[in-house]
Amino acid sequence: MIILGQNNRKTAKNFRAVTMTGKTVELSSLKGKVVVLTFWTTRCQVCHEELPKLNRLADQYRGQNVVFLGLTTDNETKVEKYLKKNRFNYEILPNTFGVLLQYAENDNGKINMGYPTHFLVNQKGEIEFKTSGFAKTEKLSSGISNLLSARSARAE
Repeated sequence: MIILGQNNRKTAKNFRAVTMTGKTVELSSLKGKVVVLTFWTTRCQVCHEELPKLNRLADQYRGQNVVFLGLTTDNETKVEKYLKKNRFNYEILPNTFGVLLQYAENDNGKINMGYPTHFLVNQKGEIEFKTSGFAKTEKLSSGISNLLSARSARAE
């Protein structure tokens, strides 16, 4: 997991994408909310195994200022077929190869992004941390909770 210190946080790169339901999402319009970006693919076994945990996490924060977005380079047809057998409790953004290019590490022209990879974006639109691989939902939950607590403490 890469945790960024307060002075090292970078603004999350803005993107616009269309969900499986046809709704346009633009990251910059979500400022003021905590955003969890999960890059995944239908071919990823770890992603498939993590899905129930991520669904529970999305349910845990439902109704709060938290948005969960699942980004995949897979097309709508492939994602629709996958969704018939696998339920997501958050918005899925297919065809997001361009967004992946914005967020992936670039090692001498080679794209480097493991699946699943999660970015936690704070209410200011900054990347709080990045994590990838298996069993990261506890870290995500802790990060979300901390961001929501910090926000409510400032409001008081």
